[in-house]
Amino acid sequence: MKVGFLGPEASFTHTATKTAFPNEELISYHSIPACIKGVEFGEVDLGVVPIENTIEGSVNTTVDYLFHQTTIPVGAEIVLPIYQQLMVAKENKKTWQTIEKILSHPQALAQSQEFIRTHFPMAQLEATPSTAYAANFVASHPEQKIAAIAPKLSAEKYTLEIVGKDIQDVAINQTRFWVIGAEKVDLPIQSTDKKSTIALTMPNNMPGALHKALSVFSWREIDLSKIESRPLKTTLGEYFFLIDINVQKPQKLLDNAIEEIRLMGGSVKIFGNYKIHPINGV
Repeated sequence: MKVGFLGPEASFTHTATKTAFPNEELISYHSIPACIKGVEFGEVDLGVVPIENTIEGSVNTTVDYLFHQTTIPVGAEIVLPIYQQLMVAKENKKTWQTIEKILSHPQALAQSQEFIRTHFPMAQLEATPSTAYAANFVASHPEQKIAAIAPKLSAEKYTLEIVGKDIQDVAINQTRFWVIGAEKVDLPIQSTDKKSTIALTMPNNMPGALHKALSVFSWREIDLSKIESRPLKTTLGEYFFLIDINVQKPQKLLDNAIEEIRLMGGSVKIFGNYKIHPINGV
């Protein structure tokens, strides 16, 4: 089986994918849309893409593409602890405090703002397609006063020196990844809970539309763990709502809630009903 992931190798997505699929052929993609398209066009059987981070929230590229562009189902969720490291070329180990530019994925840069402000307030920040890309670039340009923020695995792969350990702003930093391409995906990682994710839209001219939509879950005592609005990209002021549901009630109750929303004139897109697989000790 072929499994696509947001590459290159040694990125956080690669770590999550390799842990979840240790015996499968892993295919690297340069962007989230490219990975999703790889699943859509049958280049790979499954794909692994980031969906949310503790500090930075939802990965909007993933959410929007899955909502607007495709009907690929979500079959599982992987939760990976995130530890950000500042690394430089080994030639610059002794002079790392003079670095002038820090490269990384936008999420990693945002997750390490306190460290950057404290130690490198004047450094230029440059966004890259992935943390591993940043590490590879730093390794390839030892003559420049640059550093990368990336996972420990990137330092090992590209022979870099870690000069700042666990620099993320929040100690308990995690990223959720969705495994897409099948309605059910079995992983060799123990699951803890089950979750459903849906997207709903309500008629614009309906007074209290969102309140009415949420009430169908409330009176059935269905637990919602997340509600987030995203632009519909049609008219300014129109949104869809992304909702995560903790699956603790019979499926029939959830089915009835969704049907009630549709009877009110709303539309519901079901991303998936899936198990949650936390990774420990990475």
